[in-house]
Amino acid sequence: MDSVSLTHRLRQLRRLKKAVEQFEGPLLTALADDVGKSAVEAYASEIGIVHHEIDNALRHLPKWVRRKRVRTPLVLFPGRSFITYEPYGTVLIIAPWNYPVNLALSPLVGALAAGNRVVVKPSEMSLHTSAVLAEMIGEHFDPAEIRVVEGGVDKTKELLAQRFDYIFFTGGTKIGKIIMTAAAQHLTPVTLELGGKNPCIVEQDAPLAKTARRIAWGKFFNAGQTCLAPDYVVVHRNVKEPFLDEMRKAITQFYGCDPRESPDYGRIINDGHFQRLRVLLDEGDIVIGGGTDRDALYIDPTVIDGIEMHHRIMEEEIFGPLLPVMTYDDLSVLIDDIGKRPKPLACYFFSTDRNKQQAVLAGISAGGVSINDTFAHFINSRLPFGGVGDSGMGAYHGRYSFETFSHAKSVYRGTFLFDTPMKFPPYTVSLSLIKRAFRFLY
Repeated sequence: MDSVSLTHRLRQLRRLKKAVEQFEGPLLTALADDVGKSAVEAYASEIGIVHHEIDNALRHLPKWVRRKRVRTPLVLFPGRSFITYEPYGTVLIIAPWNYPVNLALSPLVGALAAGNRVVVKPSEMSLHTSAVLAEMIGEHFDPAEIRVVEGGVDKTKELLAQRFDYIFFTGGTKIGKIIMTAAAQHLTPVTLELGGKNPCIVEQDAPLAKTARRIAWGKFFNAGQTCLAPDYVVVHRNVKEPFLDEMRKAITQFYGCDPRESPDYGRIINDGHFQRLRVLLDEGDIVIGGGTDRDALYIDPTVIDGIEMHHRIMEEEIFGPLLPVMTYDDLSVLIDDIGKRPKPLACYFFSTDRNKQQAVLAGISAGGVSINDTFAHFINSRLPFGGVGDSGMGAYHGRYSFETFSHAKSVYRGTFLFDTPMKFPPYTVSLSLIKRAFRFLY
């Protein structure tokens, strides 16, 4: 069928690229209206990434779609074995509000590269962006192949009641469980890109000025409303105070003395999330920031000291510009403690010690790890991006997106040249001969 052909897939990807280029202005405006993103931040974290994913797929798709030869054991001689990649069929992509362009269109690139028909459901919270995406897709694509469905929770439930061939969801763990339950009714495979409490560990040998800048950037980008953001920092007790000093400097350097005046600092998505975050400010000691403005949906870049693991702020994903800072003395003990918690989407470790880096990699299970930086493993499209355990299942980006939305079909092609007599009953050979044959033929 034409939708499976390489020519059609490439045509769809080029059409998507053209659509994003034509609607860049409206998309930037919508992102500013929905989440207060500056044009630079919006392009870097949303539109630019989509262009990169499309360009990467256009460049490599002819190689990705080729059938893959695999070795055939002697027992199947003289046949041939290979893997072909075919589309699942009709895919549902449910996107969140925090990166409403990137997290709707980047999975769409993979779904189109794999030859699927797609329904995209943007979040109703980012309503301006949702409207622009609907207009853009409606103008450039046949609705029988790609369609944007707008609406709230009821519309999502209505979609989930339908039989799709694959579901791709980005959002929170709680909703992820609902998605998986709905998918189970039709035995629909899913990718769940969820979140979690991403730990950020700072060893005493880390260069604190650079470390603080990289953590502050990762935490307060998009006002902390990022599934990959460092959720909390655990810094070695010996360098806690100088680390906090460097955090103050970094935040001031990024956003000025009053971040609410900075064009580069975002806002909270809505009043409900603002109120949830405001409650979390009641625990611990605020050492940086802490200011709020409900009317403007504004919360300072905030660092909180005096937090323990039992506090409420440590029991749920923060998803906002609040950064608890705790201390540790023994890295091995800390690794054990983190290992007892639900597996996060990301883990960050700052240290120049290769042995300690390896200890963190071996001891903490996470969807991905960046050492001496934040977000870095997400940015590299040659790495699979996804969660593990409570933080999700499945992965995408680059070739991994193509594979996620493709069924890898196993194929054996035999001949009619001859049959092996011992293959068929009645079985007259001895068991010992069969054992020897297996060792030889396999």
